[in-house]
Amino acid sequence: MKEEQAIAYWKENIGLILRYLAIWFVVSYGCGILFVDALNSIHLFGFKLGFWFAQQGSIYVFLLLLVLYARSMSALDQKYDVHE
Repeated sequence: MKEEQAIAYWKENIGLILRYLAIWFVVSYGCGILFVDALNSIHLFGFKLGFWFAQQGSIYVFLLLLVLYARSMSALDQKYDVHE
């Protein structure tokens, strides 16, 4: 891999990581702590939505982000021809 390609690859990789971390922050901290009062007016499976995000929802979103990150990295590896 040429140096220019390696720099572009890592720039996209870091961008992906930062985007997924931002989503994780908004969901876990924002929905579980900051916006909990507004979300508690909505009920999900008999529980207030703010409580659900604080207890379980952020974990589910984190697991979904792991799967999406793995898929995104696979596509990025294919794009730069560094896949296995």
